[in-house]
Amino acid sequence: MEGRAEVVRGRVEALWTKRAHRGVMDRHHAVVCVAGQGIDGNTCRSSTRQVTIIAQEQWVAMMHELGGALDPVARRANIMVSGIDLANSRGQVLLLGGVRLRIRGETHPCKRMDEALPGLRTAMETAWRGGAIGEVLDDGLVTIGDIAEWGTGSL
Repeated sequence: MEGRAEVVRGRVEALWTKRAHRGVMDRHHAVVCVAGQGIDGNTCRSSTRQVTIIAQEQWVAMMHELGGALDPVARRANIMVSGIDLANSRGQVLLLGGVRLRIRGETHPCKRMDEALPGLRTAMETAWRGGAIGEVLDDGLVTIGDIAEWGTGSL
């Protein structure tokens, strides 16, 4: 329709938590989000970096470019979405099911990415390919298959 912005909808594809710093990433079908804290049971969170989000399309593109076949758990993020472009989304609100996340900035990859696949860290350093960090605004459950979409405006 002319004059109306197209609503971009994606989907929650994967969920992970980490029990300890540098620890194993646990897969989940659903996670409980706690406003102002992050995902219940996840370690390594701060006031601005409560969750980390990656885009499935970016992960697939990087694996293709690098000739890799890593499981996306290697990224060590909490949430993987599809159909959502995270680039330049600072300040925007991402809705995952009934939970709102405020995007606080770009996730900067650490040296562990090159330990997983040589060149991965460099590939992630452009155009938000390493994902985004977010702040949880609502208590609630996020489940694989939930709709992911940008909220109206920013906070």
